[in-house]
Amino acid sequence: MTTTSAPPAPATPRLAGGAKGRQEKAVLLVLGSCTSFQFGAALATHLFPVTGAVGATLLRLGLAAIVLLAVTRPRVRGWSRAQWRSVVLFGVSLAGMNGFYYAALARLPLSAAVTIQFLGPLTLSAALSRRWRDGCWIVLALLGVLTLGLADRHGGGGGGLDPLGVVFALVSAAFWALYIVAGSRAGAAVPGRSGVAVAMTAGALVLLPFGALGAWHVVGRPAPMLLALGVALLASVVPYTLEFAAMRRAPRRVFGILLSLDPALATLAGWLLLRQHSSPVAIAAVAVVITASVGSTLSARDSNNQSR
Repeated sequence: MTTTSAPPAPATPRLAGGAKGRQEKAVLLVLGSCTSFQFGAALATHLFPVTGAVGATLLRLGLAAIVLLAVTRPRVRGWSRAQWRSVVLFGVSLAGMNGFYYAALARLPLSAAVTIQFLGPLTLSAALSRRWRDGCWIVLALLGVLTLGLADRHGGGGGGLDPLGVVFALVSAAFWALYIVAGSRAGAAVPGRSGVAVAMTAGALVLLPFGALGAWHVVGRPAPMLLALGVALLASVVPYTLEFAAMRRAPRRVFGILLSLDPALATLAGWLLLRQHSSPVAIAAVAVVITASVGSTLSARDSNNQSR
């Protein structure tokens, strides 16, 4: 986000109002992104028996890349080496985050996978925090996330979670943190939605050697192909376009804590689409996470207003 010289006194309230508007719009963009993403992830689980987790990820990113390239028609000839580097890194983070997330989702309930995965942006938010009040919101969000994970007993008969699924979710968490950093840089380096389209293409190319065989199984089969297209729209085109716009309006720390809404929406999507029921303790944990997200956002907005 660029900075300008201090404006004259009469323009200060208007500037503060503009910053407030950008902050609130970022909240709406992230909320829409998380909702679309989690419902798309719930639908993607129906592809796993046909394509496997990596095949489903490749189909999702590949089809999304085709849609975005057709819509945006990015002009990349004038891109500098630094712009290409930032967008390709963004694409690698997309491939890693989504590939390992779907591998975890094949072994874990939706809410548990997202809960573990969220440790990535949460850790990034903690690392970027500079005020004790911000740290309190982060700790509250962490407690809610951990409680949500511990309360989730779906599909395990009260037993533990699949260890390999947990490992995949943790690797995805690391890529999620990279995604926030790389996406913020790509958003600053490349105007419009061109960066998302090219990054999505790069991510699909990274996954091609690992998911091509699984993705091939849907060729000539209209029903799975239509499902894959729906997943691509819900879980890639819509959410990453919205998040790319949100990254331009919110600092990385605020963006990271806003993503704490993901576990809550994953619980809702799992319940509505996959019949993965949650206990009252899990619902209470969801409320705690949402409270921390809203509190952090309001705290950041107040800080921005006071600094002007």
